[in-house]
Amino acid sequence: MKTRSTLLGLVLWMTLACVIGHAQEKQEKPKPVFITMTTQHRSMDAKAKDWKAAEQEYFDKVTSKNDLIIGSELMTHYYTDDNTEVILVNVYKTWEDIEKANAVSDELIKKAWPDEKARTAFFEKYDKFYTPVHSDEIYQSITSIGEIPYKDQTKKPMIVYIRKSQMNMAGKGKNVKEFNEKITFKDPYIKAYYPFRHSWGANSTDFMEAFFFDSMADLEKSGEKIDELIKSTWPNEKDADAFFDELEKSFTGKHSDYIYRNIPSLSK
Repeated sequence: MKTRSTLLGLVLWMTLACVIGHAQEKQEKPKPVFITMTTQHRSMDAKAKDWKAAEQEYFDKVTSKNDLIIGSELMTHYYTDDNTEVILVNVYKTWEDIEKANAVSDELIKKAWPDEKARTAFFEKYDKFYTPVHSDEIYQSITSIGEIPYKDQTKKPMIVYIRKSQMNMAGKGKNVKEFNEKITFKDPYIKAYYPFRHSWGANSTDFMEAFFFDSMADLEKSGEKIDELIKSTWPNEKDADAFFDELEKSFTGKHSDYIYRNIPSLSK
């Protein structure tokens, strides 16, 4: 009886451990988040230091205190086709939080500028930094192919390279996750990596990847490192061709490139 009860206890303990382990695994699996990207255009008449001061004041009093906004970046043109571009990126846990966060921001605005005249004056000044034209897109993160979280310890501006690819909506193709595990995540020059896809906006085929680098030099070195990793991972040319032929089925082959810089003091 003693042996049987000991064995039974061991079985129960192992079963419980498996259940707990499975529960922890499920709990730790990252959930997709929603990313809003608002493209605004700076007024050419505005002074950069005045614009930055206004954005900093708004960030300190509103964005940084809104707990429903779990991440935020303000990115400025570096190498794109429009030098007036300013991209505001906000991250939310759920789609519902996007609308809820707007209500929270409204309350924080009233609290930050309780005097209506002062509040009106601030936003009239703020609005003059931008043209009336803007666009909005909402994306969803892709957790199944992995990411590299952004951890900037230096608090210096980072180079943010965004590659926009067009997905093949036929549902063919694979190997994106394997490519990231074997190549992207082994590239020491990539300080952060986020993949996300269309959720609401102009183009349902959009597949975006954001790469963070310390410098433009590191962005160039990254290209060389990726070539090196590819050759060492698939030394046999036929194996490499087979892998990339399958990978390319996921996309139409069309993509575009954009390079921005972030502003660390406006990063959350």
